[in-house]
Amino acid sequence: MDWQEWKKSQEDVKTVEKEEFPNEIVLEVRAGTGGEEAALFAKELAEMYTLYATLEGWAVSPIYNSPSSLGGYREAVFEIRGKDVYKKLRFETGVHRIQRVPETEKMGRVHTSTASVAILPIRKKTTIDIKPSDLEIETSRSGGAGGQNVNKVETAVRIIHKPTGIDVRSTAERSQLKNREKAMSILVAKLEAKKEEEEAAKYSANRKNQIGTADRSEKIRTYNILQDRITDHRIKKSWHNIEKIMKGEIGPILNSMKEYADSTC
Repeated sequence: MDWQEWKKSQEDVKTVEKEEFPNEIVLEVRAGTGGEEAALFAKELAEMYTLYATLEGWAVSPIYNSPSSLGGYREAVFEIRGKDVYKKLRFETGVHRIQRVPETEKMGRVHTSTASVAILPIRKKTTIDIKPSDLEIETSRSGGAGGQNVNKVETAVRIIHKPTGIDVRSTAERSQLKNREKAMSILVAKLEAKKEEEEAAKYSANRKNQIGTADRSEKIRTYNILQDRITDHRIKKSWHNIEKIMKGEIGPILNSMKEYADSTC
């Protein structure tokens, strides 16, 4: 193999890896069971990932959030861009569970709440075909702090994919067109994730590597505040110092997930 052939082969490898592990994702966090406590946990998870992104030097852009009455998130969506972002965060999809005594609990009882996390890669190429007739598009006025356009111009966009019922929103951009483009990219990512999840389910019995199946209904991790312990149930490993981890220092957990995945492939 001469120099030009070798160089082309390396470029081909990089192209394949870039498609498999794109440097752009959508992070979606939703409160699960547990009411306001679940919403507060969802916000803590969102902050944990965005703080980690900052430590990695990645760019984080909020897309949409639905706040709870106590300041948590019923749902929050962020766009994160940066080198190896999907490669490092791809195993975080699933149900996260927290066990702690809420501040509002007078009897000192431990409550269990959940929040789901979805890591959706944004790929440059897609095989998803969306018909315009399958879409229901709604616009509304964005709320919250902002410029003079806030609550005066309908810039917020909601897109419903009628065949699947998938619902996406974008409110952070100042123009309706940009919010529509952002919402469409999230919709494509969600449809791709749904397709991959269905394919993974077909062959799950034959998979050596049981993590990373993109199944957001799977309980993957428990955060036990009283015991200062985080346990990932897929690899049966625990870490301590939750306060530090929740401030974005999740590198050791992500490294363990990657090592386990590499060893079981």
